[in-house]
Amino acid sequence: MKGIITLTVMNRPGVLNRITNLFSKRSYNIESITVGGSEQENISRITVVVQVQNETEIEQMTKQLNKQIDVIKVTDITGQAMVARELALIKVTASTQARAEIYSLIEPFRGSVVDISRDSLVIQITGEADKIEAFIELLRPYGIKELARTGTTAFLRGTQRSQGVKNISIV
Repeated sequence: MKGIITLTVMNRPGVLNRITNLFSKRSYNIESITVGGSEQENISRITVVVQVQNETEIEQMTKQLNKQIDVIKVTDITGQAMVARELALIKVTASTQARAEIYSLIEPFRGSVVDISRDSLVIQITGEADKIEAFIELLRPYGIKELARTGTTAFLRGTQRSQGVKNISIV
């Protein structure tokens, strides 16, 4: 079972290290982790996708994360209505003969070519992890030279909001 936890944290040195150490100490494998700024200055948002056996393990992780000094809010969004996206950059071998075929694959996945060279294309694609996996599998026969993925970034859909997050001023 995959668990998805979002954290709102102070943007300070060492915060990410302390959070990942917490997962490591408890032998949880982080499948993906993304970190970036938020709508508030000096506050970052972290999305962690972790492989767990059951919901109890996610609850335990949430409790442990809430004890961390620089953590403002922890929310388990597993199974809730959320917007979740990933970005992938894929460098694929592309002879002049194969380019038309590759372009025909890119369009339905709403990807875009961000770099072209004599013998390769770099394709950018965003979406849910399953969509990106499907696209990568279609490109494999052409020869993937390089692949980089961001991991999942997510938050609750629509008017849902993580409870307890307030505007915070840093002085």
